[in-house]
Amino acid sequence: MIPPAIAKAMTDPQKTIRSEFSLKGVGLHTGNAAEARFKPAPQDHGISFVRTDLPGRPVVKVGPDSILGEAPLPRCTTIGRQPALIHTVEHMMSVLCGLGIDNLIVEINNNELPGLDGSGLEYLKALKAVGVLEQKAARQYFDVKEPVGVCRDGASIFVVPDPEFKISYVLDYPNPFLRSQFFSTTVTGEIFEREIAPCRTFCLEEEAKRLQSSQLGLGANYQNTLVVGEKGVINNQVRFPDEFARHKVLDFIGDLYLLGKPIRGQVFAVKSGHTLNIALLKKLSSGQPSVPTEPAAPFVPQIPGDSVRALTIEQIMQILPHRYPFLLVDRVTEMEKGKRAVGIKNVTINDNFFEGHFPSRPIMPGVLMVEALAQLGGIVVLTDEKHRGQLALFMGADSVKFRKLVVPGDQLVLDVSVVRDRSRTAVIHGEARVNGEIVTEADILVSFTDNTFLN
Repeated sequence: MIPPAIAKAMTDPQKTIRSEFSLKGVGLHTGNAAEARFKPAPQDHGISFVRTDLPGRPVVKVGPDSILGEAPLPRCTTIGRQPALIHTVEHMMSVLCGLGIDNLIVEINNNELPGLDGSGLEYLKALKAVGVLEQKAARQYFDVKEPVGVCRDGASIFVVPDPEFKISYVLDYPNPFLRSQFFSTTVTGEIFEREIAPCRTFCLEEEAKRLQSSQLGLGANYQNTLVVGEKGVINNQVRFPDEFARHKVLDFIGDLYLLGKPIRGQVFAVKSGHTLNIALLKKLSSGQPSVPTEPAAPFVPQIPGDSVRALTIEQIMQILPHRYPFLLVDRVTEMEKGKRAVGIKNVTINDNFFEGHFPSRPIMPGVLMVEALAQLGGIVVLTDEKHRGQLALFMGADSVKFRKLVVPGDQLVLDVSVVRDRSRTAVIHGEARVNGEIVTEADILVSFTDNTFLN
């Protein structure tokens, strides 16, 4: 049986807004005053911008081809073609994705959307105030069909197939207040509204001075931008302890929604920004392999016998549907079925993520260590007889800590214990060690679904 949330997503109707409204403000980067008027659009229209201040009122329709190749402004996303440009579209686009709005016309009388409070919150409040209208046509999705990755200057993004939209993000800036923040979630409307939309843009104090000396960031201030100095946020307070990582997720969602349809896939991002987000979008939109005409044989998880206390890689692959390059548990050395397990992940220079993740000094991405713990946790709960014929889906992580770097040649010893196991969800505590020292730990949430979901 397909989980209700996923079954609903498969038949979601397209949406627009019920009535017109407008928002006024100044652009964060240009400082230009602008009014944006939002209008309902018919089904299958998509999202389009109209520059009402230019002769002929040129239209920019959202899609991969609308993204400007050479961004004229740093630290934001620009669409259109000269002179019909629209800067800083990512916050508004992120909110449209979060609310599931497919069809919309945005008329704007300048070249940058209003920055408002520097997050997506004011856009979200305004859109919800006029209401969202369901339309007759079915919503179209961009389904990731194979692992895709992009890397540049120590930043990386990997996305793999998944029936939902999930993202795990690691932020790490050269500032004690911006080190090793981690945020991971399944992106739903409720989670977006509560945990992502309110998160504001930010920059280091020295970056702010450099930008404004170059006549950029002219609309930014201490209220709409979190400016981080040596002693923390200046003249403001964070809304979440990890607001900086959450804002990066807000940006990512908005950038990827420029595909013209919502994405379904699981994303692992490390230190990525607009440039790398758009590089991923371009790679995804350039083409994916077609779906095989002959369906693969159904995957049926196999529960080992009661006497089994360790698992080989072949036995692991009978329980988990993951395969190279995303199977991150090489061996299970100890197992108490349904309760606890110890596993091994041998970290080698041949692991594909090292090609782009700090290639001059390879470091294993923290999000993949958490994924390895989640995979071992899935093995443990799926060996319980009550979960026969089920799959375990990684839904989220809490209390994540990255304590030490992991490099090629290290052996990760994964230790997971089931904290709570119910019919629909389970909570698992995991710790990863190298040479006896904890390098990563997390509390992991998984949900269960029937194995026919993969058919």
